[in-house]
Amino acid sequence: MSVTNDMMRTWRAPRVVMRELLSQGQREDRALAFLMIACIVIFIAQWPRLSRIAAGFDLAAGADVPELSQLIAYEFLGWLMVWPLMFYAIGAVSHVVAKLVGGQGSWYTARLALFWSLLATTPAALLYGMMAGFLGNTAGTQLVGVFWLGAFAIIWMLTLREAEK
Repeated sequence: MSVTNDMMRTWRAPRVVMRELLSQGQREDRALAFLMIACIVIFIAQWPRLSRIAAGFDLAAGADVPELSQLIAYEFLGWLMVWPLMFYAIGAVSHVVAKLVGGQGSWYTARLALFWSLLATTPAALLYGMMAGFLGNTAGTQLVGVFWLGAFAIIWMLTLREAEK
């Protein structure tokens, strides 16, 4: 199936989709592609919020208005250079924790579960980014952010459980 269909199916049956991904064999290039695409989408999701900040909204009193290009450069550095390395570390820690509680997976399966869960929840990240850009820091925006993080956590735990069994 296509990646976008699998992403939507993951919201309904994350363990089934993870089982299918694992049955395709160990391919680090695919796992890295999932991670980088997720980071690129999340980076793009930040643009409305950054535009809002560059327009002078949501700034502390007396703060200078930053340049949009500067904000985008910092987000680029964070989401495409730093966060991928952090996600590799988080994947390794999750595998160690799973091993301590009886997990039978590998470093790769733990990484794949994390990277796939991140990619599968990027539609919620896009919604959060749009709300942050158009509405600012409101209760609705925060609710969507909590939904995104909660969905990510649940899907990640379910896919990690499948990857480590």
